[in-house]
Amino acid sequence: MVCQRDPLVLKVLQLYESISKLEDLSPSKEVDALFTELVHLCIPPHPIDPTKLCPEIQEMRGKLISLCGRAEGLLEKHFTTLLASFDRPLDHLSLFPYHSNYLKLSRLEFDLLSKHTLTTPARVAFVGSGPLPLTSIVLAANHLKSAVFPNFDIDASANAMAGKLVGPHPEISGRMEFHTADIVDVPGEVLREYDVVFLAALVGMDAEEKMHVVEHLAENMAAGAILMLRSAHGARAFLYPVVDPRHLRGFELLPLYHPTDDVINSVVVARRCPRPHPAPTCYAPSAPSFSLSTLSLSSRKSITAEPIVLYHFFLYIYLSHCDFHDYDCD
Repeated sequence: MVCQRDPLVLKVLQLYESISKLEDLSPSKEVDALFTELVHLCIPPHPIDPTKLCPEIQEMRGKLISLCGRAEGLLEKHFTTLLASFDRPLDHLSLFPYHSNYLKLSRLEFDLLSKHTLTTPARVAFVGSGPLPLTSIVLAANHLKSAVFPNFDIDASANAMAGKLVGPHPEISGRMEFHTADIVDVPGEVLREYDVVFLAALVGMDAEEKMHVVEHLAENMAAGAILMLRSAHGARAFLYPVVDPRHLRGFELLPLYHPTDDVINSVVVARRCPRPHPAPTCYAPSAPSFSLSTLSLSSRKSITAEPIVLYHFFLYIYLSHCDFHDYDCD
């Protein structure tokens, strides 16, 4: 097991001990310096497998991710308050220290999403939007200029701050919705309205909690809808939880992308598996490819004679890969 023999792990442990002693994680010279050092330490590629860390380091990693999440929330609230002091807050987003990172991440996610959607998404939900919903704002302003963005957060004060931030911008605010709710309490009739659901990295701080959220989405999202998840890879797993694609029951895994630049989060793209009786369009984007040369001559004749038979033949084979009892599709 990788433990304190690894110089990087040893340095992360030292930083954790310093961070855990802070009485306040709000932005300050000391707080900023420690978290900046931690981020710079974890960004370079490192062949570390977080699942092979020894138990005491695993425990430390969980606590450190929690501290990072709390500090990130306080950082967002600090800068949302600052931005709200301007007449047009969104014109000053570059004041936020990680604004350029969000621009790159949103561009990456949009490019990945575009490769796996046949039509432009009309309703894009973001779960865990916080007081500074940068992803929704960047996507709405730069990439999905007609989509509506329902944002979900369990913190009512965060939603109030976010609403105040976008309020002075009629074009953006007119396409933003803010809902105070735990996503696992949002019913299927609501979730099935969304073409895409983004799941913030810090929604579900451990594997069990995150999979609980994913299971709810698997049971209630529309067949064929896209789930975008943020994960972490290598040493970046000390900053954010890791999503194991093998645990995405009910979803077909599409790209899994690990950035190597200063974009910290990995991106997982998955499509909700079809249900027993979905609309035919749910199958078209991900239908498997077949060569007619693999079929018998009699099969080819019957298929080419009746195009609708071809459609149902492929549909039958695709359905055979899905276990609808547990909504797991391989």
